[in-house]
Amino acid sequence: MNKTIRDLVAKFGKLPVAIDQVADDADLYAAGLTSFASVQLMLGIEEAFDIEFPDNLLNRKSFASISAIAKTVDSIQDSRKVA
Repeated sequence: MNKTIRDLVAKFGKLPVAIDQVADDADLYAAGLTSFASVQLMLGIEEAFDIEFPDNLLNRKSFASISAIAKTVDSIQDSRKVA
């Protein structure tokens, strides 16, 4: 999953640094992720993983790092399995 998320961050995040220079737990906002880019990234993630972010997960914390994104995607996928 992290590879897919990294590819999506590279495509939609418009970071001024190469994605391979960003650690999984590095702060993406500190690396240059903007609010606009985070929305584009969210849309890309929703399409790639066939999920929809609930309103309560549309926050800076959910997109803070590659690890945070993976954890958020996991929680959305897990909640779909239960429902």
